[in-house]
Amino acid sequence: MSDILPCPACGSSYAYQDRELFNCPECGHEWSASDQDDVQVVRCSNGNELADGDTVTVIRDLKIKGSSNTIKVGTKVKNIRVLDPEYVSDGHDIDCKIDGFGAIKLKSSVVKKN
Repeated sequence: MSDILPCPACGSSYAYQDRELFNCPECGHEWSASDQDDVQVVRCSNGNELADGDTVTVIRDLKIKGSSNTIKVGTKVKNIRVLDPEYVSDGHDIDCKIDGFGAIKLKSSVVKKN
């Protein structure tokens, strides 16, 4: 197994090392070995790694702050976006759009990967 982590920009597993830099052939992103150590992996409640574009399912009812609506158990959320650690607030590390609710941020601990 390779010790090279997936591309931090697009999550591609085809990243390769070229001298002191790592390259992604799919999106063209380049990063150094010191950047690779700082990559944070976001995992769902079952421990599966989440990446941009994944589909997840909500595992419990979620009350929406400032609204009388709730997101029900089993709601499927398509095409999520995993946030960079610098943009994470209060543990909400997934950005997504839910039909009937609009754009919303979720915690990875309340979803499971499909």
